Formats: sequence, C-alpha cells, structure tokens
Amino acid sequence: MNSINITMLKYDDDMNNINDKLENIDEKMVDSRTVVTPGEVITDEDGYMRGHGTSAESEDVQATVAGHVERTNRLICVRPISRRYTGEVGDVIVGRVVEVGQKRWKIDTNSRTLSNLMLSAVNLPGGELRRRSAEDELMMRSYLEEGDLISAEVQTIYTDGTLCLHTRSLKYGKLGQGLLVKVPANLVTRRKTHTHNLTCGATVILGNNGFIWLGATPTNEEGGFVQNIEPVSQTIREAVCRLRNCVVALANQNSPLYDTILIYSYEESGRWSIKELLQPANQKTLLSLTMHRLDMEMS
Repeated sequence: MNSINITMLKYDDDMNNINDKLENIDEKMVDSRTVVTPGEVITDEDGYMRGHGTSAESEDVQATVAGHVERTNRLICVRPISRRYTGEVGDVIVGRVVEVGQKRWKIDTNSRTLSNLMLSAVNLPGGELRRRSAEDELMMRSYLEEGDLISAEVQTIYTDGTLCLHTRSLKYGKLGQGLLVKVPANLVTRRKTHTHNLTCGATVILGNNGFIWLGATPTNEEGGFVQNIEPVSQTIREAVCRLRNCVVALANQNSPLYDTILIYSYEESGRWSIKELLQPANQKTLLSLTMHRLDMEMS
C-alpha cells in the first residue's frame, strides 16, 4: 500500500508540473479562437513564422484579412471568415454558364476565376463517342447557353487556380426546373455522394462550391443536355420550397450541410408553415430540434 501511495504522489506531482508548463506555454501561445481584423497585431514576440493572411510590420505579426487565428507550432496564419471557393479534384459542383467561347464554356462556380468546361469534356447528345468536329463547335449554344445551370465534377486545377470541369457521367449535366441556393462553401460537408433523392419527391445536389440545387426527382437519369420541362405538381413544389427554407435556416445558423441533417430538418419543419421557417426564432428552434435528433442517433 505504501508503494502505491508513493506512486500516486509522484504521478500527482508530475501532472502538476505538466499543468504548470502548459499554463506557461498558454500565456505565450496565440489563441486559435481569436478573431482579428486587417491591421490588428497578432503577436509582438520574436520567433514566429508568418503564414497566409499575415504580414510583418515593425517586427509585429499583423493580420491582413478578417478571420480566425490558427497556430501550428511556430507558424501563424489567419483563416478568412468568408472566402471564395478554391476547389479540389473530384469535387462535385453546381455552376451557371456565363459565356460560350471557342470549344469551351465559362462557368461561374463561386471561385476566384471563371471555370472552364471544354467541349471535349462533355457527353455528346445520344452518348456518341467520337472526336469533336467543327459542327459540334457550331452547335455548342444549342447544348448549353448563357444562364443554364449544370452539375459537374472538377477534373483538374490549373496553376492560376482556374478549375477545369467535366460532365462525362449520366449523373452530371444540364439541370432542369428547380431552385438554386447559395451558401458559404465551407458549410457543405465533403461526402462520397452529393446528389440525394429524398423521400419527399425532391432531389438535392450539394455542390462543394456552396451552390445547392433543389428540384423534383427525375423519373429517369438521362444526364447530358436533356432537360425535363414537364409540369411539376404542387405537392412537389411545396416540398422543394420547404427544403429550400430548411437549407437557408441551417446556413444562417452556420450549421454543416449534408444529407442526414437536411432530412431531419425537413421532417422537423412540419410544425411550421413554409413562410414561418424564415423567422430567426423558428430557425434557431429548428436547428436545436435537428441537432437533438442527431445526438439521439449517435447515442
């Protein structure tokens, strides 16, 4: 028993020494939860390396953007609160055609520059597999024109940050009747699948670039440039509108967006009308109910 007590005393002393050291370190550390504004001094101590979003003025590390301070060992950087979508290879995006050029379409994907969708990176009508000809180039505007919404995948990223897209799959292509909701790109959680057909009759495409498309579930997956213009029933339209307001409510509360949380929020939103979901108090309550269901599932 005496040996156990001695061991426990030594353990308590070691833990106290570790805590004292951590407290001393914490006094010198930059708080990673600190929010800074441009020009604000982050630290005036020597030995820190400057990362993204910082600059050195008179030996002080200052912020050049508004955001959260992040510290990795002796490296200090500032993560912007809101920023443009940068993109990664394999990301699923929703974009809008803004320009038809020579053998390419220019797509707005919420990034710093317009993205490229090459003529050779799309499926021809009918699924033909052949080289693109001059006739195909002349027919580009009949495939996609300015204002059209598309779903695509990031194929490559150029050195200047421009994204190169492709739609060589039936799950990508021109989007038909529906709604486009724009949210911060960092709220969309990266998952294996970003296109979800919900039981309410609506389909949601969660673009990694922060563009979310909501519409009626297609009867067949044709992809490409085929657009369904059949009338949508009032029940489906109401479901899409309710789902849209659920997305807005979650985004206003800075909640991550993925399929499970959207399904739960849609089911919990039945206690309000579609219009009442836009009230801030109801949005907070909706998020609380949704997170409670998620916690119940995890436990």
